[in-house]
Amino acid sequence: MSSYDSPDEEREARIQATTDQARILRANWPILLKKLKRIPDPRNPKKTKHKLTVLMLYGILVFVFQYTSRRQANEEITNPMFKQNLCLLFPELESLPHADTLFRLLSKIDVDQITQAHLDLVNKLIRNKKFISYRVNNCYPIAIDGTQKLAFSTLWSEELQQRKIPSTTKTEAEDPQYQYYVYVLEANLSFQNGMVIPLMSEFLDYQQGDTERNKQDCETKAFHRLAERIKAAFPRLPIMLLLDGLYPTGPVMERCNKHNWQFMIVLKDDSLPTVWEEYNGLLTLQTDNHKWQNWGNRKQHFCWVNHIRYEYGPNGKKHITLHVVICEEEWQEVNDEGEIITKHSRHAWISSRPINRNNVHGRCNLAARYRWGIENCILVEKHHGYAYEHTFAKDWKAMRGYHYLMRIAHLLNTLARYASVLAPIFKQKGVQAFIRFVRSTYSGPWLDDVSDIEQRMRKPLRLRLV
Repeated sequence: MSSYDSPDEEREARIQATTDQARILRANWPILLKKLKRIPDPRNPKKTKHKLTVLMLYGILVFVFQYTSRRQANEEITNPMFKQNLCLLFPELESLPHADTLFRLLSKIDVDQITQAHLDLVNKLIRNKKFISYRVNNCYPIAIDGTQKLAFSTLWSEELQQRKIPSTTKTEAEDPQYQYYVYVLEANLSFQNGMVIPLMSEFLDYQQGDTERNKQDCETKAFHRLAERIKAAFPRLPIMLLLDGLYPTGPVMERCNKHNWQFMIVLKDDSLPTVWEEYNGLLTLQTDNHKWQNWGNRKQHFCWVNHIRYEYGPNGKKHITLHVVICEEEWQEVNDEGEIITKHSRHAWISSRPINRNNVHGRCNLAARYRWGIENCILVEKHHGYAYEHTFAKDWKAMRGYHYLMRIAHLLNTLARYASVLAPIFKQKGVQAFIRFVRSTYSGPWLDDVSDIEQRMRKPLRLRLV
């Protein structure tokens, strides 16, 4: 049932939601435009109808409104009513281009510079202390995870990764079949309130591998490239990396120490056997290394061992000091038969800093466990409107350009979702329903009082995140 009792009430709700979202977006336009304007435009100025910044903003708005293809964006955004309302709220859009115009531009420009605009925006938010209350041990938690973006049966770009498809028959004379795919390593700020801020994307590139030994690029190689980019973008930012069970390796932890980053890394039962041996041997010898507490409806028991020497490299010539913590917990749930059952779970992490009774809750519960935020973010981008797995263009450069614009749009939608002026309606409707609500407002004659809209848009905005 609708929550509105009259057409006037619905009109006010639509106008308020649409203008508040537009104000939040436009508040971040200047920092984006400043960097996007610097991208060299290879087009002929005499034949150029749309400015480069107009095309970039158009591309961002396509993902803000969650259009899942170039064709869908063309069909709706270019409708006269939608176009009129969009240009009313975003006067920077002097004209609306065809979606193919954006594709042709992205296939020619240096799309990596789009990421610089993204990083400038995140840097501005950090400098303005928008995330300061979500830090853990005075660090900004950054989660890193890899995922497949696309898969194809044909090789349309030399940068694509490849894998052999297992044959369904046992005939050895058959030519091997290959699948070609795009794999991306993502980095996000992952905060304890559930807010996840898209940060960086590092594409795996077949040519970055060891082609002489027929070894393609891999996630661990991409991690080191991504780490260098993060350090260059945030040279003095206190960072805590949240990593999964792929990363407890000497070179990864050495890289973190080199950059003065803290880390919390998932430690699997079959990883680093020498570390587990040291942990089990020292657990009963160390004192004051246990803590029991209740967290929500869970009863938790933490135990840890500090200062474990881990040797790695050729003949174990390198070493690093690690700290291992385990959390065992139990909680009660009601099963399908209506019975109360007790469930158990166990988690283990490697910490870059010694664990004690004062910091174990923050490092484990408020940081390491919220690594799930990046996994949830990737699922949202894949299945909840951002078309993460849609090609948009079979051109390596343009495909990455669309991906970078999508990540900026997701960042802007996240800011709108957690902004104090819009958080209640997002909670009431949900993210995708809110975006459909706003899109339908642009499509109808709801914004016909131009003077009222312009007055609302002129109101100063102070972005407060909840």
